Amino acid sequence: MSDFAIILRSLRARLFSTVTTVLTVAVAVGLLFVLLSMRDAGRQAFDRGSGNMHLLVTRDSSPMVSVLNSVFYANVPQRAIDWAKYNQIAAGFPLEWAIPVQQGDSYMGQPVLATTPEFFTRFEPSVGEPWKAAEGRLLRDKGGATLPGEAVSDDADAHAFEVVVGSRAAQATGLRLYDKIHLTHGIAQSRQLGAAAVSGDDGKTDHGGHVHKEYTFIVVGILEPTGSVHDRALFCHLEGGWVLHAHDRHNADHDCETHGEGEEGHSHAVGVGDLTDADRLITGIYVRVATRPGQQVSGALQTVFDQLRRDATIIVAQPNQQIMGLFRIIGSIDQIFVALAVVVMLSSGVGILLSLYNSMSDRRRQIAVLRVLGASRGRVFNLVLTESAVIGLLGAVGGLILGVIGAVVTSAVLKREIGLSITPSFGPEWMLLVTVATVALGVVAGLLPALLAYRTSVANNLRPAA
Repeated sequence: MSDFAIILRSLRARLFSTVTTVLTVAVAVGLLFVLLSMRDAGRQAFDRGSGNMHLLVTRDSSPMVSVLNSVFYANVPQRAIDWAKYNQIAAGFPLEWAIPVQQGDSYMGQPVLATTPEFFTRFEPSVGEPWKAAEGRLLRDKGGATLPGEAVSDDADAHAFEVVVGSRAAQATGLRLYDKIHLTHGIAQSRQLGAAAVSGDDGKTDHGGHVHKEYTFIVVGILEPTGSVHDRALFCHLEGGWVLHAHDRHNADHDCETHGEGEEGHSHAVGVGDLTDADRLITGIYVRVATRPGQQVSGALQTVFDQLRRDATIIVAQPNQQIMGLFRIIGSIDQIFVALAVVVMLSSGVGILLSLYNSMSDRRRQIAVLRVLGASRGRVFNLVLTESAVIGLLGAVGGLILGVIGAVVTSAVLKREIGLSITPSFGPEWMLLVTVATVALGVVAGLLPALLAYRTSVANNLRPAA
């Protein structure tokens, strides 16, 4: 009988113990593999949000907060930039483009970004992957072309109240092409605001949001997925966002005047033509420094960055550097998780040792018989050591399968919950390294049981049982 056949019979004879030990190893390997496969993929996924912009200008408290708020929609920026400052920056530096953005509105809990049509024609959420409309079209300028068969409004300002919906936002809200909606001035924290936005109810909620039924926005496009956090946002024209923010301020001023005269205040809808310089506020500027055709890096980037930073009234961030800094901050946490996975793997090695060690008392007679049949001490030692390695190999293979499934499920959950597309990296080098390490761990765990088998006494274990 071959050594391999002997090992298989031994594993089958202790089937429950074998399966339990293999599963323990597989879970440990799967956990480690998920962490390793998601680390670099997570870093690349965050890069997708900043896309091809070089700099981000805001008035947030720090560059890190600036990127988290204006790129990843963590919170609404609290300080605005006036339109004069935007024009100064856009015209005062060698820029390829400077795209203004405004945050502060929402729809059914999804953030709304007010911007210009240039956001879709110049900014790419992932380098080399421009925006595409799965249905309808993107935002247009005033007087811009509409799609064939699309209803054309007689209102010259109709373009200001168009909305383009990200793929994740469309799934979350159920919005479809040409739906009419009311945006919320403020961030909706619950479905209560969402219901008000759909039904047209007006009023404030416990969360401070205010649904503006005075302004009806129409969905003109549903975007294809980009794999970035922008997929969970809605996009409207900057003028439409200005109108929402100006409405409350104008009517607050009007109410103060009328109440002062003993009259009841009334709500007056503000139009695009009523906007003043005080209403034209933005929360950020996406900036790309002029580059040579086909290149992503500009030699003038550092110069522009340094010059902008001299302006104490603004915060200038390089998104890529801030993302790298963020990953350095959470790197220690990442290392802790990897260390925990390694500890779990070591504990599975202890499981292999205990499984084989506890079986030695039942196998001494079998080992003695093998010795009588001509098996040397070295062969018996190798049989037990190989059996331990086989358990490690089976656990490694099962762990890789569990790891792939776990990484895919984790990726799907992240995409569903936060709209972040993370593609796990199943590099063959990692798979080989984890497999070899697990088999080696199995061999180390089998050394003590193999030594016990090596030292098994033939005479003592072939005596008749009492």
